Amino acid sequence: MTRPPPQALLIDLDGVLFQGDRPLPGAARLLGRLAGRPHCFVTNNPIRTPEQIAAACVAMGLPRPDPRYILTSALATARWLSRERPGLRYFAVGAGGLEAALSAVGSRDERDANAVVVGEGVGLDFATLTTGINLILGRGARLIATNPDTTVDGMRDGQRVVLPGCGALVAPFTAATGVTPTFIGKPEPLLYEMALAQLGLPAAACLMIGDRPDTDIVGAVRLGIRTALVRTGRFPPGRDWVAGLPRPDFDAPDLDRLIEALDRAFPGLLTPL
Repeated sequence: MTRPPPQALLIDLDGVLFQGDRPLPGAARLLGRLAGRPHCFVTNNPIRTPEQIAAACVAMGLPRPDPRYILTSALATARWLSRERPGLRYFAVGAGGLEAALSAVGSRDERDANAVVVGEGVGLDFATLTTGINLILGRGARLIATNPDTTVDGMRDGQRVVLPGCGALVAPFTAATGVTPTFIGKPEPLLYEMALAQLGLPAAACLMIGDRPDTDIVGAVRLGIRTALVRTGRFPPGRDWVAGLPRPDFDAPDLDRLIEALDRAFPGLLTPL
């Protein structure tokens, strides 16, 4: 049975629209063609708030995405914790986007937190590790990680660098306590499920555009979402497919080529210019 064409797009950010502070080929074209089309940006990156991400796009010369349609792993973590931990008292380790999301649903408490939440970016040091360990072991705080990525791409002095991701930053807490964290971001289903709920659409009605087979593609396929890989991030053109991972419905070197493929396969999916 042939599936009906998708009605909406889920789109990753880092490695798809931009790399560091540099826009990627086809990003402006894609953003320009989203007008009037249901979409949601879903990112494992918890460092910036949706408003900061939108402002960063403008600073790169890209059209401004609507912050209402940007769902970060920090926001997903905060929403999940607000349900799982009424009266949330948290201790957060990571950059400002995580703190902003958590402070909207709970209160920071370094003495009696019921959740230790690890994100990405600066913030992990001997003092924060010590505080988190004692909250977990002494107070029974739950260990939460915004996403499982052990490394992420970044820019330093104009050059691409590999940075520690949340999966690496939460590892010392696991090693010291023996507690396995609860992961929220891709490829876990929660981030996708929240995006689908926001769009009001089932998984089969959406198509996910991402750059990482192990998170973007795997997580979407598990839920029955169509997938498209662009090889502008961690998985460059020419690299052999990873054994055991599901293949995407579309595999393109960049967004320009992907847009052309989607126009052929699903006329009208993207708003004509």
